[in-house]
This record gives sequence, C-alpha cells and structure tokens, in this order.
Amino acid sequence: MLKALLSRLDRRARLPKGVRLYAVGDIHGCSDLLTTAFGLIDEDLARTKPGRVIQVFLGDYVDRGPNTRRTLDLLIGRGQVHETVFIKGNHEALLMDLLADPSRLPEWLQLGGAATLMSYGVETSPHQAATDPVSVRQAFLAALPQSHIAFLRALVPSYSCGDFFFAHAGAKPGIPLDQQSEEDLMWIREPFLSSDEDFGKVVVHGHTPVREPEIRNHRVNIDTGAYATGCLTVLAIEDYRLDFHFTGVR
Repeated sequence: MLKALLSRLDRRARLPKGVRLYAVGDIHGCSDLLTTAFGLIDEDLARTKPGRVIQVFLGDYVDRGPNTRRTLDLLIGRGQVHETVFIKGNHEALLMDLLADPSRLPEWLQLGGAATLMSYGVETSPHQAATDPVSVRQAFLAALPQSHIAFLRALVPSYSCGDFFFAHAGAKPGIPLDQQSEEDLMWIREPFLSSDEDFGKVVVHGHTPVREPEIRNHRVNIDTGAYATGCLTVLAIEDYRLDFHFTGVR
C-alpha cells in the first residue's frame, strides 16, 4: 500500500528549473522495500515526465535488514540506467572499517552486521568474533563481489542541488556545509537535531528513525525505520514542492 503526503517548507527552498529529485531514506538491507520504492518512482516519473531526474540515496544500505547483498545489487543496477547519487552512511563506514581492521568486528556485529554477513553466506558466532575476527573478515571479503567493494568505495559524503543539501545524518551547526567533516555528515544527531540554525540550504537526511518524516525550516528527516517498520520513505522534490511517498502501511 502506498500513501503520499504533500508539504511545503516555510522557506522557499527550490531546485533548479526542470529538475525532479527523489531522495530515498535508510534502506538497511530491505531489498523488497527498495524494489517497491523503485516501482513507486518509476510510476511517478511516467506521470510527471520531468526534464531531468536525479535519484539520491541517503546511505545505510547495509546491516539490520534481511538482504544487504540483494540491496547492493539493486542499487548498482539502478545506477547503471539512471542518474544517481549514493551517499555514505555510518553503517557503510563501519563495514569498510571492518575490511581494513578485523578488530572492529564485535562492534559491527552489535550494530546489525550479523545480518549482512548472513546475506553473503558467512556464518559466525560471538565467540569466533571475539577470538578469531581475522578469519571472519577473510571469509566476508572472499564472499563480497568486486562490484560491491567498488560501490562502497565510491560513496560520497554529501550532495548539493539548488537550495537542498543531502547527507546521511545531518550537519554540525556553526560549520559551513562545504566544510563539514565526514564523521559529522555520517554520525551526527545532537546538536543538529535540536538546532534551529539556518545552513543556507535545507538539509535532507536520515540516520535518526522517526515515525513520519520531520519537516523543519532547515531540515527534513526521511528515515522512517524501514527495517523495523516496513516503511521506506521516498521524498520527491520539484521546484519548492515536496511529495512524500511510503512503502508499506503507515
């Protein structure tokens, strides 16, 4: 079931004329919801017929949900036939940290990495993770397709279009958007969430799950906790108009 919600920001943040942009919230291995979201976008494109289409994915593609491997396959395929931007989330950073440093395995498993390993056919246990993380890392690396590694390495920390700025987690108040650290872009919650600072652009982000999209003058949060709720949010922006579409029942 798909439902849509229309909203406008109090400030007139706009995209360049002729551009329709879709932003997709945290997927977390929910490949079935991602497939539904693709269908939603394609149906909307057939109806609106915009001049230029940009699809922005806000990170956290991996972990927690049941099928990280299939999720990355779908995203890679989407990027081959559409103009796409893939932003790096903190969970992608954790995964890449593990590949470089096996001692990060216990931390990653606590944050949902076990589901990712299972999707690649790699089994482990808390005991093995604590005593032999190198073997787990080696098995995982052997199971990872090169295309997935290349995809993860190519992720970007942020993206800007018109009066909108896209990042996984948000931005640190008091710092210009073009000077934000990758760590803050991927991990920040406070003081960003409670700040009323005008960054000069509206920050569209995920990372912090909410029951329904949060719309503030300076930010829009579209992480609706897909892996736990079955609701993956797609935000469509054209000119200053914001349309929210959802997979699942809300």
